[in-house]
Amino acid sequence: MRAVAERLVELRARMRELVQSQGSLVTAIGGNGGGYAASDLNAAQAELEQLSERVAGCVAELDALGVVVKDLDLGLLDFPAIHDDREVELCWHVGEAEVAFWHEIGGGYAGRKPIDWVE
Repeated sequence: MRAVAERLVELRARMRELVQSQGSLVTAIGGNGGGYAASDLNAAQAELEQLSERVAGCVAELDALGVVVKDLDLGLLDFPAIHDDREVELCWHVGEAEVAFWHEIGGGYAGRKPIDWVE
């Protein structure tokens, strides 16, 4: 699961780079060309589409495990859990060493609390 989330974050970072470079390419091509051709823009678009498919695959893989992706760029994930006989969500994102937080269903990242209960 961690590897899939990390891959997801890497893919999204590359997508952001491509979107930014596409904007620069459009500006350059629209001006004097800047040495770029429409084929450069098409190549960037094709890579974006491929990355998008890979992102969707990562999300589907996590979903199959019962994990809810809350933020693609952060790799923020929620997992269903039971605490004090009620449903809650465990919360983790790429960069954290372990699952150490939870929140009420729908509470979101802002409502995170440290896991301090003993099961």
